[in-house]
Amino acid sequence: MGISEKVWDVLTTVIKMDDKVERMADTIKGQQMRIEDLTMRVVRLETMLEIALVSQKPKTTSKKLS
Repeated sequence: MGISEKVWDVLTTVIKMDDKVERMADTIKGQQMRIEDLTMRVVRLETMLEIALVSQKPKTTSKKLS
């Protein structure tokens, strides 16, 4: 195997690795968007739960002592 073949193999490997890194970056971006979407959904659920819990508490009236 000559030097030119070794260089060609190295270049081919680098190009393949670059393609894999780009695909992985796209996958990570998609996962990040899904995580952010789920986070917002959880925040909305927490807000609805807090509103529901507050609205169930009986209201107390304060009486003035005379």
